[in-house]
Amino acid sequence: MDLYGTAILLEEVGKIIKRGGSGVTISSQSGHRMPALSPKEDELLATTPTDELLSLPLLASGRIKDTLHAYQMAKRCNVKRVMYEAVRWGERGARINSVSPGIIVTPLALDEFNGLRGDFYKNMFAKCPAGRPGTADEVAALAELIMGPSGAFITGSDFLIDGGATASYFYGPLKPAVSR
Repeated sequence: MDLYGTAILLEEVGKIIKRGGSGVTISSQSGHRMPALSPKEDELLATTPTDELLSLPLLASGRIKDTLHAYQMAKRCNVKRVMYEAVRWGERGARINSVSPGIIVTPLALDEFNGLRGDFYKNMFAKCPAGRPGTADEVAALAELIMGPSGAFITGSDFLIDGGATASYFYGPLKPAVSR
């Protein structure tokens, strides 16, 4: 789901969620890989009223460099909105978190692995600490933990579940040759 759609969903569900309820949104490792935003920019992504969100200057077409940057910004926004909405959901006795998966084995991913970008993915898997892509069951197990009774103290958090690919991107063999 995109930046705007997730913001609406979090806001509207937050109005009706019952005490003891919990939710999880899916973000992406990609939101963790873009350069840091300023604290003010992060606050704007988190707190701007939903109907004004797409008018933010930092989301203007001239500020968004390409489709990857747009995707990363959307995922960063989703994480910040979860943090903001966790406060509102908490007033109703409910919790909300986000999960940021890396590459997960799905039918679409299998097409990618065997397509034009296959070598890119194989290189990423070989150079990340886990040495492989993730599975849908692994992401579901994390969601089950944070939504269930064992995760009752967890809210407003984002969980990066990418086999260490982002760690390797910043501090290991996946680090880009040119600094971003």
